Parts: sequence; structure tokens; C-alpha cells
Amino acid sequence: MRTSLKTLLTAVSATALLALASCDAVENNTSAESVWVSAEAEQRWNIYTDFDLTSDISHLNDNQKEMVGLLIDAAKIMDDLYWLQAYGSRDNLPDFKGDERAESFFMKNYGPWDRLNGDAPFLKGIDEKPLGATFYPTDMSKEEFDAFDDPDKDGLYSVVRRDDTGQLYTVPYHELFAEQLGKAADILRLAAPLAEDPEFANYLLMRADAIITDDYQASDFAWMDMKNNPVELVFGAIETYEDLLFGYRAGYEAYVLIKDQVWSEKLKRFATFLPELQRTLPVAAAYRAEVPGSDSDLGAYDAVYYAGHSNAGSKTIAINLPNDEEVQLAKGTRRLQLKNAMRAKFDKILMPIAVELIAEEQRQHVTFNAFFSGVMFHEVAHGLGIKQTLDGTSTVRAALRENASSFEEGKADILGIYMIQKLYENGEITEGSMMDYYVTFMAGIFRSSRFGASSAHGRANMVRFNYFEEMGAFSRSEDGKYSINVDKFTAAIDGLSNLLLTIQGDGDYERAKALLAEKGVISDTMAADLARLEEANIPVDINFNQGKALLGLN
Repeated sequence: MRTSLKTLLTAVSATALLALASCDAVENNTSAESVWVSAEAEQRWNIYTDFDLTSDISHLNDNQKEMVGLLIDAAKIMDDLYWLQAYGSRDNLPDFKGDERAESFFMKNYGPWDRLNGDAPFLKGIDEKPLGATFYPTDMSKEEFDAFDDPDKDGLYSVVRRDDTGQLYTVPYHELFAEQLGKAADILRLAAPLAEDPEFANYLLMRADAIITDDYQASDFAWMDMKNNPVELVFGAIETYEDLLFGYRAGYEAYVLIKDQVWSEKLKRFATFLPELQRTLPVAAAYRAEVPGSDSDLGAYDAVYYAGHSNAGSKTIAINLPNDEEVQLAKGTRRLQLKNAMRAKFDKILMPIAVELIAEEQRQHVTFNAFFSGVMFHEVAHGLGIKQTLDGTSTVRAALRENASSFEEGKADILGIYMIQKLYENGEITEGSMMDYYVTFMAGIFRSSRFGASSAHGRANMVRFNYFEEMGAFSRSEDGKYSINVDKFTAAIDGLSNLLLTIQGDGDYERAKALLAEKGVISDTMAADLARLEEANIPVDINFNQGKALLGLN
């Protein structure tokens, strides 16, 4: 007989399975001098540098400012739900024994696993993080899952649980988290009349319905039609990165954003080049036969609040959504560049990395314009390539399973710089030189590789570094400074683009898995160079001080 839904909701998705065991283990180490698992783990407590997340909202009227405050309130509920998915109930925290550094690091990682160090446990007594987080029973094998017969077994918006007889079954998010989602929906409905922009007001109402039904597609289409709203909201169960077991299930997150109208106007024309660029991709015609949606949108924003997945570990600096392949093919996607967060990473992280690792004669080519463009075209490039496997049996995401996210991020990285090349050659990009884009791209590999092997972005960068090294795309001096070899660099861009697009189009799970196993690792050379960055005390990522008070809101 199945566990009752009431019992399940009280347990909140069996969060105690993971959190309570971990906490008991930590509490039993009462005689330990330190809560940290090792001195090396303890040294990582300050890998994040603080940044005040704010924006000038003086152009918003009183209703819109009140709405922003409500959106932040709703975002906090997404944060609470993501904690339940990634770790468990925050009522069951470890005993930090007065170590504020350990407690702070725990909060930044949404649990006792270091997200930027391959999810390694950093507290004593903590087991390895389950690859499926809390989405699946921790004792479930892949073989058991494969034999599990349920129409929603690979659903984006459900969890897998085990009943009283040991049988697997699924529970949809909108039932499991009904109370929290209902509260969030009510807040979005309160915010809608304050929006001023009718399209945004409509979207808020539709998103409220979406989160309590797990039916997001209609609101995704509505989100694609918004063009003039000065305030932006990304909200719901969206990315599947937390599910490292299969890559099926979506984690909750939210962003509250303020649109930069001037920068957005400069950027929007680039999305129109997607169909033409798709036709030129360096791969056989069958792998570029899909036609990207023509209604894609580019915009620049200041982020004022991150919640849930977006706030855990490394911080996103650009967004490409929606993920729904049907919406993408019909409408394209919207690409949101988070300018204030991007500037923080450039100034506080990328430039210090360049000083440490880029050859002095090429270092002047590391520029914010090239960094901004690289991030922007990464997001645009998500719209290129292929979404359905060539045999038509499934989406690429379903075919590649847990490898899909790393492949998609790797594809977007390499096709982003490919797009810049083509648009620069065609005179559509006129700022800076191609060396700016190449050298900044190279420096960015080191920045993103520090996110670790548990991050899709981190693994994608490791693949690229190792592939480029084999191709001779860069050289490394005896003192550990890197220089771009232009001809081989451009050849490597074409070669890796072809490789990733072919594996995606073939839906070749085994080949994808093998490539990540071989090249999605930190080489001895890279490990030594990343260690130099640690020794130089260069932050790995940023931590946001955020909230209504920083915006002058009640």
C-alpha cells in the first residue's frame, strides 16, 4: 500500500532520508576539533567574493516598485523549494559548532557538498551527495529505474518515491509542494495588477497557473511575446542540472530583473542572424537542417534577486529560455544578459585570472566587451544546432540523458565563438578585434573550469581545454602563461563544433558518455594552473548580498 499523500507532504519529499542521516553523523562528531572534513576543504571557505546585487529603479513608478517587492517575496518560496530538492529541510541543519565560516559555506552551496569542487562533502560525517539529489530514492539503482513502468518516470515535474511495499511510484510537484506553490501563485496574482505592462501582467497570471499545475508551456509562449516590460521575472521549475543521475527533473529557481533599455536596443538585432548562421555550421547538412525560431529576443538586465538553483554555487550571468523544444522551434528563445553580475565576474575574477595565466603580450586582448559578447552569443547559440535526433525517436536531451546538459553547454560555448567569428567577418560586429574575442574566450575556460566536474558548465570547459590542447590551439610557456595560436585555434573551433553537433544529432549516449569521461576531466597541467589561481586568492565565484532593503523597498 502506498504511503498517503498527507504523510508524504508532512515528510516533504522524504527530505529526512538525506538530511537527517547527514546531520546525525555530524552531531556525533562532538569531540572533533573542527567540523570540516579536511584542512583542504576548510581553505575553500572564502572562494566566493561578495557583491551587492542592486539596480537603479528610480524610473519605476510606485506600483511597479511594489510589484518588484512582491516578486522577491515569491522568489523566496522558489528558494525554499530548491533547498528541499537539493538537500532537504532546513529544519535539519548540521551542528556547525559555532563555526560561522562552515555555516556560511553550507548556505552558499545549499547543502554540505562543495558545488565548485565536484560536490565533495566538506563537513565531517557527510556521505557523498546522491546523484539524483532528493528526486529519487537513494537506494534506487539505474537498472531498477529502467524496469520501472510509469508514464511519468522521466518527467520534468515529478519525483520518484518508494511505497510501503518497496515499489517505485511518481508524485507530481504540484501535489508534493501544493502548499508552497499555492502561496507563490497567490503572490504572483497580487503582483499582476501592479505591472502596468499588460503582457507582463498576463504572464504573471499564467505563470501562477503554471506552477500549481506543472503545465508551463502556455506561459512559456506568453513569455516569448513580451517585449516592453521594464521588470522581468524568470520563475518556476526550469533547469535539470541538479539531477545528475538522469538529467530529467527540473529544479526550482527565480530571477527578478530590471531591464536596461539602452543596452537591450543595441543587442536585439543579433538574434535575427540565427537562421543564416545555422546554415553555415561546420557539420554535415543533416545536422543543421532544423530552422531556428525567428522570434528570438536579446536583452540586457540588472539582476536584483536570485533564488534557488540560480543562486546555488556558481552564479548564472546570462539566461536562455524557455527549454521547451516545441516553443523553441516555434518561437525561438529569449536571451537575457545579466549585466551587473557579468561586470562583477569580469572585474573580480576574469581580469585577475588573465594577469596570472595569459601571456603579457596578449593580455590587453582580455576586454569586458569581448567577455560580454562571448556570454551573450553563448546564449544565442543555444538556439543553433539540433533539438531532435536525426532518427526522430526523441529529443537530444532525452537521448543523452545525464550527459545532455554538459553537451548543450559545450555546444553553446563553441558555437558562440563561431558566431562571433562569422559576424565579425561579415562586418556585423565592429567593436574590438578577433584577438580580443579569442583571448578572452581562452581566459574564460579557466574561469568556468573552476566550477568543477559536477557542473555542466565546468565539464564543458574541461572538454574544450583538453580538445584545444590536443589541437595545438594554444601554447603554454615555461612560466605557465598561455598564448593563442590563431590558425589552430580556429580549426579547433570547427572541429569541436562538428564533434558535439554530430553526437547530439545521432543521440549517441555511449559516445557522449565516453567523450565526457575522457576529456571532461581536469588535466595535470590545468590542475596545476588552477592551483596557482587558488594560491593567488582569486575568487572562484561571487556571492550576492541581495534583497528589498538594497533596493530601498520595504
